[in-house]
Amino acid sequence: MKTPLILTALIVFASVTQAQSVGDVVKQQAGEGVKQGATVATEQTANTVTNKLVNKLFSKKGKKADSSKLAGTGAASGASASGMAGNGGAGTGGGVNGGGTGGAGTGGGAGDWNTYSKFDFVPGDKILAVEDFSQDGIGDFPDKWNTNSTGEVRTITGKDGKWLSVTKRGFFLPEFITELPDNFTLQFDVVCSPNFKRGAGNFAVTFENLANPAKDFTHLGHGVSRNGPAIYFQANSNYNHGETGFSIFQNDDQIMNNQIDQDEWVGPVAGKNVCKISIWRQRQRIRVYMNEQKLWDLPRAFQSDKKYNSILFYLTDDVNPGDLILFSNVRLAVGSPDTRNKLITEGKFSTTGILFDVNSAVVKPESYGTLKDIADVLKENVTLKVTIVGHTDGDGDATQNLTLSHKRADAVKDQLVKQFGIDASRLQTDGKGSAQPVAPNTTPTGKAQNRRVEFIKIAG
Repeated sequence: MKTPLILTALIVFASVTQAQSVGDVVKQQAGEGVKQGATVATEQTANTVTNKLVNKLFSKKGKKADSSKLAGTGAASGASASGMAGNGGAGTGGGVNGGGTGGAGTGGGAGDWNTYSKFDFVPGDKILAVEDFSQDGIGDFPDKWNTNSTGEVRTITGKDGKWLSVTKRGFFLPEFITELPDNFTLQFDVVCSPNFKRGAGNFAVTFENLANPAKDFTHLGHGVSRNGPAIYFQANSNYNHGETGFSIFQNDDQIMNNQIDQDEWVGPVAGKNVCKISIWRQRQRIRVYMNEQKLWDLPRAFQSDKKYNSILFYLTDDVNPGDLILFSNVRLAVGSPDTRNKLITEGKFSTTGILFDVNSAVVKPESYGTLKDIADVLKENVTLKVTIVGHTDGDGDATQNLTLSHKRADAVKDQLVKQFGIDASRLQTDGKGSAQPVAPNTTPTGKAQNRRVEFIKIAG
């Protein structure tokens, strides 16, 4: 039986890939869990076994061993945690060669190129904000956030970067986001602990126009009207699927809601307890994706007369004892890429939406939407030829970055030829490493802007 439609209750409440994913680690730990579980005589002992396995996966201790997992490998250990980070693509991962999740999504259990054939999400072309908690200490609540609950930064075994763990009902406000344009994309990774229990707290995100965000976010529905869409995501272990739902509010009235099953974020399924959420606003319209699957496409989610300025993440209730929800790699971008005009008229198109595996030049299939956008322009303009240029941020060794940028440009060319049938003779490649930054390499947001792939029109 499904859980009740929980978003109605929100008025009363008012109140996340490397080659080895969390799912892979879970599979490695599963043998131990089965052996121990076979001797379990009581439910209490079983819970103890589960909690031991969870603690192995999600660490809040600031040990050097944990920090090394954040840093990845290479010369840039200190800058590692710029997550969505690492040089070259846009994505999580530390060290000189990070890649991973910065664009359209990493997700546990995410499939190959064929599974993304209908993935039409294209991230905004200008990054406004990136949050990977790299500046925060393990065990702390992040400095640039506010809450009426609690949370702490942790690491995850087998995954780079830092994650905010939330287990108690409440709101989590990124104070560095103060304006939401009419056209923006929001992406983040979310993780649940293995065997996450059905009926526990649902993880949700809402968009609001608040007169005083620092004060009003704790009073939504209690003196502060809700005026935007709220989307929730639930993982559970009772079935082989989770749930997702939405509510649309106008002046605190819930004018529309719905819920459906989803099979992208499911606690006990190997590789399914980490998921990429991608949200795309175009004026009043909102599209919501989990990994490659489009869940919602709502044409009247935002009010045309409201100026939205706040994003709130929240739990609708406490999660069950021993369970965890963590999120990271928050990326807010603006603009709908005008690929055709920029390539044909301006002669150059730059994107941070092409993603790479950590420490490699393998293009991730989550890049499908961006690559398809570029391929469509090339197919419609058969005489157009371009040079593909890879760029990195300033972390790490300059020579390694230059080599990596060349390899990634070559990999993009290869995918355009293989997956989209573009004639290889129309594509040249080049790499600039970190030599041509477009933003200071001093913040996660600046570094994310520098990790890009450019397509430059060849004259003649």
